Amino acid sequence: MSKILIIDDEKELVMLLEDELKARGHEVLVAYDGQEGIKLSKCQPDLIILDIMMPEVNGFDVCRAIRDDVLCPIIFLSAKQSEADKIKGLTLGGDDYVVKPFGLRELMARIEANLRREKRSQYINAENKRTKLYFGELSLDMRERTVKINNEPIALTKREYDIVELLALHAGQVFSREHIYEKVWGYDSEGDSATVVEHIKKIRAKFAAITPSVEYISTVWGIGYKWNKI
Repeated sequence: MSKILIIDDEKELVMLLEDELKARGHEVLVAYDGQEGIKLSKCQPDLIILDIMMPEVNGFDVCRAIRDDVLCPIIFLSAKQSEADKIKGLTLGGDDYVVKPFGLRELMARIEANLRREKRSQYINAENKRTKLYFGELSLDMRERTVKINNEPIALTKREYDIVELLALHAGQVFSREHIYEKVWGYDSEGDSATVVEHIKKIRAKFAAITPSVEYISTVWGIGYKWNKI
């Protein structure tokens, strides 16, 4: 059973989704506005369904407020159909984007797919905290700050490891190179975000030396980079 948080001001839609998810064995939390959604996100749900067009605090603002603390998949729901809105949602940290009106079976399939990917990508220790992540043959140990592919250690610098951990912890989320630079080097650093490009080139080269056919980090043209959910 997974814990799913629905943040949407359309009460009839929320009731429909809540009934369907509970029938499938999930625990459901409900927030009818953005502020309440931000509060309930502290319960660390396994997945969030997030409407964009809400009064006062919209879905984009909710995602921006919670993304650094909430690691679970976020599925945006929206009547906004433009490519720019979809890109914005994914850039802010969304894992999927479903346009209203939608088919209930399709949404349920996307929810289950995101939950499966999330479960495959993480290892939970006895204290229910992530210590290891697994992506195919790659494993990342956050306690030891090491990365292995096929059990072979990858010699990463501190910055390279920090970039890998940031992206892997938010697999599927798109990060701009500016965002990566701020997170890894710090807001007060005097360097340039262009250094992120060079670091990612080196990371890719080290990974490719062992598994040349697997792309762990993808370039999202015009936006930045994302870690692939393998």
